[in-house]
Amino acid sequence: MGVYPPPLRMVRPLWGMLSVMARVPDVLRSYAYDVTLLQREMLSTFVTLESLTHQPRVLDVDDAIWLHRRGGYTKQLATICDAVICGNSFLADQFGQWNKKITIIPTAVDTDRFRPALSVQKELLIGWIGTSSNFKYLYMIESALREVLDRVPHVRLRIIADKAPVFEQIPLGRAEFLRWAPEIEIKGIQEMAVGIMPIDDSMWARGKCSYKMLLYMACGIPVVVSPVGMNKEILDIDKVGLGAVGEREWVDSLVLLLESESIRREMGQSARCVAVEHFSIQVLAPKLANTLLVAAGRGR
Repeated sequence: MGVYPPPLRMVRPLWGMLSVMARVPDVLRSYAYDVTLLQREMLSTFVTLESLTHQPRVLDVDDAIWLHRRGGYTKQLATICDAVICGNSFLADQFGQWNKKITIIPTAVDTDRFRPALSVQKELLIGWIGTSSNFKYLYMIESALREVLDRVPHVRLRIIADKAPVFEQIPLGRAEFLRWAPEIEIKGIQEMAVGIMPIDDSMWARGKCSYKMLLYMACGIPVVVSPVGMNKEILDIDKVGLGAVGEREWVDSLVLLLESESIRREMGQSARCVAVEHFSIQVLAPKLANTLLVAAGRGR
């Protein structure tokens, strides 16, 4: 039926009823398993049949979903679950108010797929990957990116997304757009010299789990990111890149990395090690499995 309500309000009641009915087989199927894992509400911003699923229930959260309009459902959803898995400490602090059994498990990266390229890319690319809904963060540093491109003439900007951004200050020919597809995202990141993740210092941004930052790092790419929330926690682990606040820091950080191959190489190697040792599937899958076993009364 679709995850989100249809734009036409008059059909939403029918859409909601049909969406809930479509979930009934899933509710019944949950009784064949030891644990029910909920990764979101069954009907957008409403708690409906979740309490009818088989217990124990575990809620998995990787965004500050309580900030959504009608976000009050979040407390109810957390309350009916036996445990909550949170993607970072900021989320854990919030959900800890509603459920005492909290486990922090960051978003995992497949470091076997996302890995450094075998050959070195000669062209210098500043790269960003994400969805067009997050272009607002990219536009936030557009003037800084323009200055970097002015100061380092042989550098270009690469955007990997579902559609092309519309820049007002980036010169024509200095930015390229790659439409996201599974077969191009890895090579598209591997060819970057620096990966960027600008975000604002908001409650929503603090709830983010730094996935694009981790993708760059897994590919051995140094990062320049806004040091907010989990981004800062990852920066504090090792020298994987630089944190930038304000236009001047964005410009200086990017220019430093673009003009020094040795610094890029050193930080890229550290970034890869941090991704593998702290955020890989091999490290985090056993933690997830144990959390689910504990919820089912079979772990320790």
